[in-house]
Amino acid sequence: MLNVGDLAPDFSLPSDRGDAVSLGSRKGRVTVLYFYPKDDTPGCTVEAQDFTRLAPAFAALGVEVFGVSKDSVARHCRFRDKYGLGVALLSDETLAVQRAYGAYGEKTLYGKKIEGTLRSTFVIDAEGRIAARWSPVKVPGHAAAVLASLTKGEPSEAPAAAPKRRARAQKSEP
Repeated sequence: MLNVGDLAPDFSLPSDRGDAVSLGSRKGRVTVLYFYPKDDTPGCTVEAQDFTRLAPAFAALGVEVFGVSKDSVARHCRFRDKYGLGVALLSDETLAVQRAYGAYGEKTLYGKKIEGTLRSTFVIDAEGRIAARWSPVKVPGHAAAVLASLTKGEPSEAPAAAPKRRARAQKSEP
């Protein structure tokens, strides 16, 4: 897993908007990347809807939000259209970007150890460094916590996270 202050791994991924998004082309701009397991599942849908609802507030700060999963661009388009999503969805079918960010690995699902996407979010600053991270993420309140960390300049945690597995946020010192 990447730490606050680390250089964010560059990537170029196809988006549901018909273009490719690369981190290198975003230099000078703050970016939020949230990694989620699968389109059109309950938690992933809520997370995408929450980021969509808050997209104008992120945009007012000059921040663009991107969701990343292994789903294909075609599946992303169906997901976007079904729920009227307003954040770009990036397709990482090879899992290379998820692995580079430490957002893919062993996790426990229904009591079984499996390999899969580790729901994680990264704020990448204008210089391309990790400014904040949350992993593991609990969906309720998470998008608002990410926005609050940008507006208040403080680390925050999703309020609904379970006490033993609270979502961690790290913030670099000014």
